[in-house]
Amino acid sequence: MLVGISAAVVVAGAVVTPQAFAATVPGFGRFGFFGSRNNAGAGTGTGGAAADNGACTDVQLVFARGTGEPQGLGIVGRPLAQALGAELPGRTVSSFAVVYAAASNQRSAGPGATNMSRHIASVAAACPQTQFVIGGYSQGASVTDIAMGIRGAGTAGEAIPADVAGRVSAVVVFGNPLGLQRRTIAGSSAVFGPKAKEFCNNGDPVCGGGNNFAAHLAYPRNGTVQQGAEFAAGLIEGN
Repeated sequence: MLVGISAAVVVAGAVVTPQAFAATVPGFGRFGFFGSRNNAGAGTGTGGAAADNGACTDVQLVFARGTGEPQGLGIVGRPLAQALGAELPGRTVSSFAVVYAAASNQRSAGPGATNMSRHIASVAAACPQTQFVIGGYSQGASVTDIAMGIRGAGTAGEAIPADVAGRVSAVVVFGNPLGLQRRTIAGSSAVFGPKAKEFCNNGDPVCGGGNNFAAHLAYPRNGTVQQGAEFAAGLIEGN
């Protein structure tokens, strides 16, 4: 039994229970807490002009939420977008929430990767100067793995086109199930590994095989989101 499994956690003003992400652990659970909606999500960071009106921005965060979260950036992606904007005050920063089911059976990761990859290719074609930061939380990290072309990371999906991969300046993932295979992005992708930051909290059963599910819900409030934003901003500023 997972430690603290009956306890709800308040994150960004919302009550989140471990059941929201239970199915990310093989054999642990079958039902998501939130349910999911399949509406497009986009927004802006605090760093600059909005991309909601179709304008190109200097940087775009493309992020995939975790299992069971409603469509949008999710409990990790929202603060990451805000932090990234704050770290890049001289640049315009926008965000795009990957459109996918975030289903409890994990089979939606492949279609999510396809949405991520196609969106990046489309924006890259329309906005030649835009740099991308990509990432995800929990199943959303699997979405990101598949989009980077990492084999065995989940169900089949389209990878980011090779001619666009160079426009991805940074990768930031949280609670990546790839860790259960004792694999990392750094060791699985020659293209994206050098620009990837992976966070796995101590005891997180989704990425580290631990038994403390509260650790999987702690990313929005334990400083790793800020660290991820600083990492990505540093790579962007270096380009």
